[in-house]
Formats: sequence, C-alpha cells, structure tokens
Amino acid sequence: PMEFVMDNVVGTANLLDYARLNLKSLKKFIYFSTDEVFGPAPKGVFFKEDDRYASGNPYSASKAGGEELCVAFANTYKMPIIVTHTMNVFGERQHPEKFIPKVIRGLLTNKEITIHADKKKKISGSRFYIHAKDVAEAVLFLLHKGNKGEKYNLVGAKEIHNLELAKKIAKILKKDLKYKLVDYHTSRPGHDLRYALSGRKMKTMGWEPKSIDQRLKEVVNWTVQNKQWL
Repeated sequence: PMEFVMDNVVGTANLLDYARLNLKSLKKFIYFSTDEVFGPAPKGVFFKEDDRYASGNPYSASKAGGEELCVAFANTYKMPIIVTHTMNVFGERQHPEKFIPKVIRGLLTNKEITIHADKKKKISGSRFYIHAKDVAEAVLFLLHKGNKGEKYNLVGAKEIHNLELAKKIAKILKKDLKYKLVDYHTSRPGHDLRYALSGRKMKTMGWEPKSIDQRLKEVVNWTVQNKQWL
C-alpha cells in the first residue's frame, strides 16, 4: 500500500507544487483518477463525477487522495486543474498482464483463462472498457472545452461482462474459449466485481467514445500481427 501512497499521493503533491511554483503560464493541469475511487457499483448504479468516495482498496484510496489534492490546489491557488475518472483502458501495446492481452495470449496458446466472478462463480465481473485512442480524444476535447476545477468521467460505450468480452475475442480469433470462473475477492483482495460510471456529462458536452466492438477487433488483429507484445 505504501508504494501507492508514495506514487499517487506524494508524487501528485510534488507535481502540483512544482506546477504552482514554476509554471506561471500553466493553461491546464489534468489529473487522471479512476472509477475505483467510488468503490463497487451495485447493479443499476452509475456513479456521477461528484458522488461520494468509497474506496475498496489501498490503490483507489491513494488515487482519491491525489484527486482531493488537485481539488485543494485548484481552490487554494486557483490553478486550472481538471480531474478525469477513466475506466478500464485498453489498446495496442498494452502490458501482457492485463485482461485483454492475457485473453488473446491464452486463446493463441490454447490455455485456460481465469475470469473473475462472484462468490458463487456464476456471474463474471463487468466493466466499461475504453480504448486509449478514445481517452486521448477525450483529453483533447477537454483541453478546449473543459472547465477548470471540474471533474469528468471518461466512460466506454457500453457495459460488458468479462466473460462476454473473452467470448468476443475468441470469435474474432475463431478459437475455442477455455475458461475458469474464480471468486474475485479471494483471488485478489480489494478487487471489485463491478465498476460503473455515468458518461452523461461528457455526452451532453458533445463527446462520445467509439464502439468497443470495432476497437476490440482492431486491437486483436494488431496483436496477432505483433505477437512480441504478448
């Protein structure tokens, strides 16, 4: 936990203080927070930008700490700070420990894939996956239209269960999916079954992400042609 605190709290404080003292012409300071600061989302709940924190693990608590420092610096020093909450980001060249490249590798090597599920091992976890290109486009959008001191959710186009996502990848690769559902919290303490954010604010402003199906196909096909990234 202390590694998270040093990186996300102390590190953020150092960056904020450096910007305050040395960047007199600072136009925007964007802090990437996470959907995890709100904790697990019950079915049907989609957290809005200013909902209350309920961190489920030390990592998310440290991100919430960094986020609060950004709010404090914006209030105290009138710095042009914007906070974003991003959900599960994926894309080409993603670290092979992450779920999508792990599924691709498992399918290509005919290995069984572990998928986090509820305690009864019946329902897999769900997320709003978003491609890195969509995150980049959202940031460019906010550089022009974002208001300092505000928070914005960068959310994928639709909620998708991890098992459904793995099946989509298997269909693209034309492979049979071998998988095992495991109790998410026992295998990884503090890991939440469902995260969910509302993307209404960004949509109202005029920004929406691309379809995950098209993005996923692009990533799978690219990875097959660049297997060294696995």
